[in-house]
Amino acid sequence: MTTPAPETRIVDEWRVACDGGEAALGHPRVWLQIPRDIGFVECPYCDAKLIHKAFEGKV
Repeated sequence: MTTPAPETRIVDEWRVACDGGEAALGHPRVWLQIPRDIGFVECPYCDAKLIHKAFEGKV
């Protein structure tokens, strides 16, 4: 049995919210700050990788 890969999202802002995206099956909304030196952050709840559009294809 394999585990599906976490979601990857390209975003426009450096500060983003993540709520799991699955309505009642999601998680509490958290606000995450994308470090400007690495260009991405991972959600501590669902492991989604949020990548700033300036770093798309680089991480």
